[in-house]
Amino acid sequence: MMTNQLRGSTALYAGLLTLAVTAVLAMPAHAQRQSAQDQRKQKTAEIPTCAKPLGTLSVLEPEDGTDWWTGQQLPAPSKLIKVFVNKSRCFTLVDRGAGLDAAQRERALGASGELRNRSNVGKGQIKAADYVMTPDLISRNSNAGGNAIGGILGGLVGGRAGAAIGGLNFQKKTADVVLTVTDVRSTEQVAMAEGSAKKTDIGWGAGGGLFGGSGFGAGGASGYANTEIGQVITLAYLQAYTDIVAQLGGLPDNASAANAQQAVTVAKPARLFTTAKGTKVVRSLDVGMMLYPTGNKEGMMWEVEDELGNKGWISSTLIELSR
Repeated sequence: MMTNQLRGSTALYAGLLTLAVTAVLAMPAHAQRQSAQDQRKQKTAEIPTCAKPLGTLSVLEPEDGTDWWTGQQLPAPSKLIKVFVNKSRCFTLVDRGAGLDAAQRERALGASGELRNRSNVGKGQIKAADYVMTPDLISRNSNAGGNAIGGILGGLVGGRAGAAIGGLNFQKKTADVVLTVTDVRSTEQVAMAEGSAKKTDIGWGAGGGLFGGSGFGAGGASGYANTEIGQVITLAYLQAYTDIVAQLGGLPDNASAANAQQAVTVAKPARLFTTAKGTKVVRSLDVGMMLYPTGNKEGMMWEVEDELGNKGWISSTLIELSR
């Protein structure tokens, strides 16, 4: 009797398991893919964080100069990206906007003698940016001829007249954006990432707490958290920013040292020597000639290379940084 009951239970469980497996396999491929996409989105709905900064960063306005955000009562996208940067701690952010203007006014006051003694405000204190990040839209307007004419009209008029602008569609609530990062010393574009989002994606962004306490208001980007199209744009840029951070993980710890040395100019008549000892002459150097330091130094002597490829040593007292 017990054996028959056990066999019956086993058969029942096996049947239920078969039905479950069959149900999973019978799911449409689209549903299975959608589930995987939702899982990916859930992971990227939070601003990424870094253990240490990847370098010093300046954030600029979109390159094409199209003001698409004013017509939608949104702040410039650079403010949104700055919120990401501050929250992620992946870069040290330098201000090249209103903050820099205010700093320059303080320096002007100091130069005119208006500031108090020992104010310690003057030249040589501004931190250089290692990289420049530019947020933009992916152009989708075939009638704009690459000049984003539709974007200009939409930014000025707003509403239904500007329903489709480049990578934005305000009626359908979709956004396709791009972030680029450029090395300021070499001008090399070291990273580019695209991001896309639509109205139905807002749920996973809000569910992850992205629009709750992420400091959008403090960063001057509250419109992106408080409006539907703003949230869609935020999610698109967040996807791009997350990819950018992943791409830049292999950057050198010191961007300044990793780049070529700044060129110098001969300030006084000089000679180029084969060694730092200054015994054998390679050639004479005229005032105004440009030289390129290799980074090697011995005391006051610098190793340099001229524009003809001659390499040698020169006293640093005879050269100055090229301007």
